[in-house]
Amino acid sequence: LRVEQQPQIASDRTKATFYPGIILPEVCAPNTKNRSSAITAVVDLHHPGAEGALVAEGGRFGGYSFYIKSGKLAFCYNFLNVARSTIRSTVDVPLGKSTLRYEFKADSTSRGTGGTGKLFINDKQVGEGRIARTAPNVNSIDETFNVGMDLGTPVSEDYQSPFKFTDTLDHVTIDLK
Repeated sequence: LRVEQQPQIASDRTKATFYPGIILPEVCAPNTKNRSSAITAVVDLHHPGAEGALVAEGGRFGGYSFYIKSGKLAFCYNFLNVARSTIRSTVDVPLGKSTLRYEFKADSTSRGTGGTGKLFINDKQVGEGRIARTAPNVNSIDETFNVGMDLGTPVSEDYQSPFKFTDTLDHVTIDLK
């Protein structure tokens, strides 16, 4: 096992679906590092002002969070508490059932590669941004992968933990490209 390889429970799987309330150690979560990936969340918003983390991994000292805040879909990548890259949608997430997606296109398969992130609401692109660098090995040694919340310390400075999602989150699917 080389240093840059994160052990994986199901190393041959490229897609996994998770439901609200899931809390896993990072080593058990899909390894999105050093590769392109997509995160898709299916939500049903019944109330204006619904917000919270859809999925988060890591915390204040490194990780990512895909969330809704002030009506906008957002993705924050926290590079080791040195730099945060936040991409926000240009439109509000609508009431009703929606499919929300974040896609990361890595520049390369090199450790710590940067890339481009895009946000989609119901397959319509609503945001884009650059993530200059990513963590090459682990996001955090003591934080977790959480669905429907961001436990521990917050990944983003936009909110405070646990930032539980306040409406209906059906599931989150992570697709490793």
